[in-house]
Amino acid sequence: MGDRKDATLVRDIDGMHGLMAHVKPYRADSDVYINQKIDVTELVKYYDKLKKDNPDIKYTYFHMFCTAFGKTVYNRPLLNRFVINKKYYDRKDITISFVAKREFTDESEENFSVIKVEKNDNIHTLRDKISGQVKNIRSSKLNNADKFMEIIGKLPKFFKSIITFIIKFADNHDLLPESLTKDSIYHTSVIVSNLGSINCGAIYHNLTDFGTNSILITMGEIKDEPIVINGKVEIRKMCEFGVNLDERIADGFYFVKSLKVFEHILQNPKLLEDDANTKIEI
Repeated sequence: MGDRKDATLVRDIDGMHGLMAHVKPYRADSDVYINQKIDVTELVKYYDKLKKDNPDIKYTYFHMFCTAFGKTVYNRPLLNRFVINKKYYDRKDITISFVAKREFTDESEENFSVIKVEKNDNIHTLRDKISGQVKNIRSSKLNNADKFMEIIGKLPKFFKSIITFIIKFADNHDLLPESLTKDSIYHTSVIVSNLGSINCGAIYHNLTDFGTNSILITMGEIKDEPIVINGKVEIRKMCEFGVNLDERIADGFYFVKSLKVFEHILQNPKLLEDDANTKIEI
């Protein structure tokens, strides 16, 4: 009793976090922001080697970042927790989502994409999953969430207000059909946005009170920057990350250590070839 279709109820939550869900009942009021620059010099070398060794297969930094996110969540399971209707839940699956445009034009539509990170996934299998999703978008294949929004979004304001209220109520009480939530970025472990692909820096993007998503990450472009190492200045490849997360799901120490795990993976990119659930000690 009390579990959701996509998650199990946390029944042993401590008093402080149990109270936080009532003091801060809204996810948008519980946003915390983290800005972090990470040295990705070794990742760039690994990327160049991947391209050289696999000339017929297209790998991107986005594939690598998503794999690193998945591995981090497997190693830091509280990141896969969410709060809804003042209750805490542990998500059953690890899912990563992103919004993709059909074309790089101002008028092009945006579509939701969700991938599930299985325990035995790695950089190669996740590349295939992400590429398959993008291919579907480019071929104009809408998923159920996209089709639903397309219909509701064109209704008159009065009807949209009523339907939105019903949807939020249903979501809070786990009444939405899985056919809608499984394709929704707002019901995933992590929402990611690779702004570096459009030569933009990382930004902070607010979380929303709809759905169950607790973490949103943006990645900026990779740049050469002077860094002091052992008293000497070196030019290193640096990438900026903007992280928004719901502070109710864990404490600051847990978040900082999780970021260290993510950083460790990017600076030791061979780990991307291991199964997603491989234990990482730092």
